[in-house]
Amino acid sequence: MNTAMRTTLARFRYPFPMLKNPFAEQLQDITDNQWIDGEYLYLYKNDPDTRYKYKKTKTAHIASQWFPTASLERLKPVCRFMLWTLYNDDMYEEAPLSEVKLVHEKSIAVLGGEIAAEEAGIPLALLLASLRSELLQFIPVESLQRFITALNKYFNGLEQELTYKEKRTFPTIEECIAIRENSLCLFPFLELMDIETKLPLPANICNHPAIQRLKALASRMMVCYNEVQSVGKDEATGSIYYNLVKVIQHNRNISLEEACLEDLRIHDEELEEFIQLQMSLPDFGEWHDAVVNRIHYISMTLSGWKNISAKMDRYNTMDGFPSVQAIKANN
Repeated sequence: MNTAMRTTLARFRYPFPMLKNPFAEQLQDITDNQWIDGEYLYLYKNDPDTRYKYKKTKTAHIASQWFPTASLERLKPVCRFMLWTLYNDDMYEEAPLSEVKLVHEKSIAVLGGEIAAEEAGIPLALLLASLRSELLQFIPVESLQRFITALNKYFNGLEQELTYKEKRTFPTIEECIAIRENSLCLFPFLELMDIETKLPLPANICNHPAIQRLKALASRMMVCYNEVQSVGKDEATGSIYYNLVKVIQHNRNISLEEACLEDLRIHDEELEEFIQLQMSLPDFGEWHDAVVNRIHYISMTLSGWKNISAKMDRYNTMDGFPSVQAIKANN
């Protein structure tokens, strides 16, 4: 990452609190030893280097920034899902579109309890089956369904990314933001906040336009930060066709540094809208305090992500993420 990019990243600022779950290290130990080197060892059994890189990503620490007040038991399925996002992204961001569509279908079926993990025929089915079982200990079926719907959005975004990558063409800037808003995979985590608050919001509250817009803005802001941070990685892996910075550079015919600054400008506009909407929420009646609290937790995903990702090799070096060849060789 060059100096100009580091300077731009430092200008991403959030006026939100930042907390971290005290169970982060304990759950990272579970992630490293019980999951990466245990239950899911079969994924990279003969590739300790790739397993080491996944451990270095500290997925439990990311989850702990987003769910800072959850108990260890409630944080555990969030950590399991965070590991899934890493595995799934790396496995399928280079895969043929037809394969991703099949994985999409099977993943949703396992999470929905429609098929057993053994029937799915996909590498991460066992993880998803365990995730479903754990989540249902803490959230109602309605909340699980909202989580599944959000995961559908993630897969739809991933499939759109692959369409552009296969064609080797760039979307427009707005198209790219809309795609990345989904493929970033923040929405499913926002739906899991019922785990932390222990107070599931009713459907009419969850679907309110103000709450939907706040979730979208949070995802779009995280995209803007992520794209500056990961542009080097995306250039190395050929993923430039849906990196927002590269899309801006292509569409505006400007330098990479200028594209990073335009990305920051978009981010700051969205941040201003988020703050204004947070400060002027409509009256949600008896649910108003719960909604205010939920938006408070949503805001902390932004400050938390900046804090934790700034320290990770995966996002800040050229050798902190597994090679495409290693992923393909093991799956």
